[in-house]
Amino acid sequence: MKLLSAIALCLFSTISLANTIITGAGATFPYPLYVKWAQAYQNASGVRLNYQPIGSGGGIKQIQGKTVDFGASDKPLTITELQESHLIQFPTVVGGIVPVVNLPNIKNNDLTLSGPILADIYLGKTTKWNDPSIVALNPGITLPDQKITVVHRSDGSGTTFLFTNYLSKVSAQWKEKVGSDTAVAWPAGIGGKGNEGVASYVQRVKGSIGYVEYAYAKHATFSLIKLKNQAGKIIAPSIESFQATAANAQWNKESGFAEILTNEPSAQSWPIVGTTFILMRTDRTNPEMTKATLAFFDWAYKNGGELAISLDYVPLPDNVVSSIREHWKSIGQ
Repeated sequence: MKLLSAIALCLFSTISLANTIITGAGATFPYPLYVKWAQAYQNASGVRLNYQPIGSGGGIKQIQGKTVDFGASDKPLTITELQESHLIQFPTVVGGIVPVVNLPNIKNNDLTLSGPILADIYLGKTTKWNDPSIVALNPGITLPDQKITVVHRSDGSGTTFLFTNYLSKVSAQWKEKVGSDTAVAWPAGIGGKGNEGVASYVQRVKGSIGYVEYAYAKHATFSLIKLKNQAGKIIAPSIESFQATAANAQWNKESGFAEILTNEPSAQSWPIVGTTFILMRTDRTNPEMTKATLAFFDWAYKNGGELAISLDYVPLPDNVVSSIREHWKSIGQ
């Protein structure tokens, strides 16, 4: 604790750490952004960032095992979990998780699903694309008499946590039979590792449906879908609908900034939105690396907003960033 307090006092001083390599691992959800931030930060400071997108579960294990400078997870840890593992937690950005499909003649945002229908598909109850429940939501669209191939994550994943958290909120049967976690016992489908693995399956398999982070979905050769949200409005995924969801967030340091933004009530909200988090140890034995890591994220908050928006992530509000910086300074005091 005293270590981070001392670090915090000089956190914003100039750091000369040429040839320094910061190591991180975890969530695939923010990976496209962390790559861009790392490139820009290296150009600005000479400090390199090596981030491995191994999934949120892996990121938690790596930081608990003291093998990286920071872990990343889309599933926030509780205060008890943080204290037991000697960790601090803070968010970086907000983004959306989107279902995607590979169907003939279906373009982006042509197809609409509801939360309960999506849950029934992943439960293996709804097995054909021309099921009456899907047809009823999509008048004027000809849906094929084709088997639905469900694609899910095979690794421990914060993206899976957010997706299954949403399904648990909209389907009592899903909540009872499967539940919500970074890894679950999937009732149906095939598994792909990482957002890339899921995207690869959906791109190759006709009639498939998967879920990926929005930045992956926008640049792929499959189709995004619309969802009926809690307010009963049919919403397309977009940075505007993610921002509408994020407006409901109530981040605070007393909860470790934990905030889950699924199935929010706003009429303009995309219903599967999440915050991604950084995990760092409070008992680091290398004060220079802890200092360098916090300096990177301080730089990202100051300079990385435009890069985040360009990749369709939502930067945190200024008041939340200020609270995070205050949290860094007060640790151990």
